[in-house]
Amino acid sequence: MAKKIESLKDLKAATKEKETAVEVKVAAPKAKKDKKGRVYATGRRKDAVARVWVMPGHGSITINEKSIDAYFSRPVLKMIINQPFEVTNRVNEFDVVCTVKGGGLSGQAGAIKHGISRALNEYEPELHGALKQAGFLTRDDRTVERKKYGKAKARRSYQFSKR
Repeated sequence: MAKKIESLKDLKAATKEKETAVEVKVAAPKAKKDKKGRVYATGRRKDAVARVWVMPGHGSITINEKSIDAYFSRPVLKMIINQPFEVTNRVNEFDVVCTVKGGGLSGQAGAIKHGISRALNEYEPELHGALKQAGFLTRDDRTVERKKYGKAKARRSYQFSKR
């Protein structure tokens, strides 16, 4: 049966009783792996969407059934994809298989990086701090500004002719 609370002292005593009676146990989050030991995550950047599977391995990265060297020829894009592994000190410990569609190569590389980061976070929840601090878990929501009527592009006006 609940006690009647008539004053602030009664309220303070009631809250102290509830604080001592309730113990909160927080369990460590578990990795969400499938039967093959893989973790799935989705990454997005601009118009690109990447579906990423991360599994223990030797560091091979396969994009749309091609190696990373065959898919991305620019070294900057390869560096972008490998950033989550470098930040977490997990270089050559995981194999990555991903499918990516939409956008250009730069957006696709960013989407793969976002997906790898989210998958690593699911695989090893202890890496959350390092990935969050580096900004890899946050989806970069910048997209192309739409073209406006009366303009050549989004903001570019047509050339003015005085005569």
